[in-house]
Amino acid sequence: MKRSLLLSLIVALMGFTTLIAEAQISPGATPTLEKYPWTDKELLEPSLLAATIKKGTQKPVILNIGVVEDIPGARHIGAANNEGNITKLKEAVAKFPKNTELIIYCGCCPFTRCPNAQPAFTTLKKMGFSNVRLLNLSTNLKTDWIAKGYPVVKE
Repeated sequence: MKRSLLLSLIVALMGFTTLIAEAQISPGATPTLEKYPWTDKELLEPSLLAATIKKGTQKPVILNIGVVEDIPGARHIGAANNEGNITKLKEAVAKFPKNTELIIYCGCCPFTRCPNAQPAFTTLKKMGFSNVRLLNLSTNLKTDWIAKGYPVVKE
């Protein structure tokens, strides 16, 4: 009887501990990648884009959907969490074929928390673009691009 009571108490405490732990996760906590509109295959490593730019051969359309420095060849759209900039994004790509390679990036913060990546990516997909990629800036543009010596536009 005592074992049964003790076991019940332990199980209850474990459940209570789980509830407390779940309650302490902030609403802004970084969710898993499964909750994003892009897949792992739709992430582009910075080294690959830098190599493409360096080669100077066929370049994808690069769209800066944030408020960070421009990568050479990028069209500066501005923060995509702003409806006016979403309109600007739509206008910038409207004439491209739907299979055009579009690379979007912000780099203000890790892309998993970026307020601009999801609206831009989702907008382009809803427009029917089939080759949209998000630059994998897991920390930010400064750390994952500039500090590695990849090119930025000098003003």
